[in-house]
Amino acid sequence: MGDRRGWVQPVALFADGKIDAFVAIPPEPQELRARHIGHVLFNSIVDRPWSQYFCCMLAGNQEYMRKFPVATKRVLRAILKAADLCASEPERVAQSLINRGFTARYDYAVQALREVEYDRWREYDPEDTVRYYALRLYEEGMIKSLPNKIIAENTDWRFLNQLKRELKA
Repeated sequence: MGDRRGWVQPVALFADGKIDAFVAIPPEPQELRARHIGHVLFNSIVDRPWSQYFCCMLAGNQEYMRKFPVATKRVLRAILKAADLCASEPERVAQSLINRGFTARYDYAVQALREVEYDRWREYDPEDTVRYYALRLYEEGMIKSLPNKIIAENTDWRFLNQLKRELKA
């Protein structure tokens, strides 16, 4: 079973009992709850320890960032301002998602936007997030480098720290 692009639809497979679990993102959880199908094993928005860390991070090509620091900072600023807009005006953002065809259900979009604490980006520690997830991946044998090496060699928080000061709430 697939959509118009031929992708497998985990919601349909789950509802048909062909898979036992899957990772869901809005509006899938809302749709399943409305149909009384399944139950949540964990919700990274509210369940610890996941809720204490960023759920998503932005990665950039080092060469691009070095060559185009102004453009890089503009992209990050736009994303952070969009996160703030999602937090402050979820109804407006939900309507925009409907208007642009990203989802069909306004109520599900508003619910998802209200559940995700988009404005917490100022509070979370990105280095701690990388350390947490890298340690999990290292423990499972999925990566070979220890978290501190990954942080030392592959992270740069300068733009984020500048924007935290610039975009104070």
